[in-house]
Amino acid sequence: MSTDKPAFASSADLGEKTISFDEIGRGIYAYTAEGDPNTGVVVGDESVLVFDAQATPKMAETVIERVRRITDKPISHVVLSHYHAVRVLGAPAYGAREIVASDVARAMIVERGEQDKASEIGRFPRLFQGADSIRPGLTWPTTTFSDTASIWLGKREVRLMKLGRGHTAGDIVAWIPDAQVSFAGDLVEYGATPYCGDAHFEDWPTTLDHLSALGSVAMVPGRGAALTDAAMVADGISGTRAFLSDLYDAVKQNAGAGRSLRETFERVHAVLKPGYGDWVIFEHCLPFNVSRAYDEANGLDHPRIWTDERDRQMWIDLRG
Repeated sequence: MSTDKPAFASSADLGEKTISFDEIGRGIYAYTAEGDPNTGVVVGDESVLVFDAQATPKMAETVIERVRRITDKPISHVVLSHYHAVRVLGAPAYGAREIVASDVARAMIVERGEQDKASEIGRFPRLFQGADSIRPGLTWPTTTFSDTASIWLGKREVRLMKLGRGHTAGDIVAWIPDAQVSFAGDLVEYGATPYCGDAHFEDWPTTLDHLSALGSVAMVPGRGAALTDAAMVADGISGTRAFLSDLYDAVKQNAGAGRSLRETFERVHAVLKPGYGDWVIFEHCLPFNVSRAYDEANGLDHPRIWTDERDRQMWIDLRG
């Protein structure tokens, strides 16, 4: 393992990314930016649905600008795939009549919303451009559901489903039946490292099984390029599954042997670096991922809350 001491999380990642806005199904678009958080867009008969809002109202304006190139229909719904500040705090910019999330995601906002906000801004300041545009307080859903819900954009259905725990306890996906296209949120990444700081490693593979069973012919993952055919979808799901398995198996082996978190991290980094080190935000995510996996391997089902202070102390402990 390198003896270099990397900058905290992605605090040194300041380079601008090239934005793409691609139609992946009839009236269905993927907003992507070279491994930054993605947004899905569905144009219906009467209005538009946006899936994942971006981190600030200013950054949401870049999505809105792309939407306005293709339609003047109102944006009626913003759907939050889960609760992390980087995904949700831009929601007010869309002027939607409904902001939709799972009931578990709402509970996570109650439990850890303020702490998560401060934590994420510190980790990745570039993704919070225009942070002063964030409204005081937190972004709250206006509508929640437990298992499934359908949003009708005229005759077009967007079906929201909670398929199981994974990236967080509150993850949902969107399924557009008339096009067989899905929006996966951070349950699936493509060429980008899954962030697992609030994950449920034991459950995530089964959740991916349920997602795979939908038979998507295209998918917007949480990060990475749009998956534009069934083979790419399968590759995205299998790549995410392989990373999770390799990570958790290595952590369990080391935790079971009684090794410290620091030693476990160093060993896991050495195992994963050759295969995944070129994935976006690998060095950023891995300390958080190993910390959470170590907790779960030692019997802690409910992820501990990340705070800015805990983030930085963990970084010193593992990478200092």
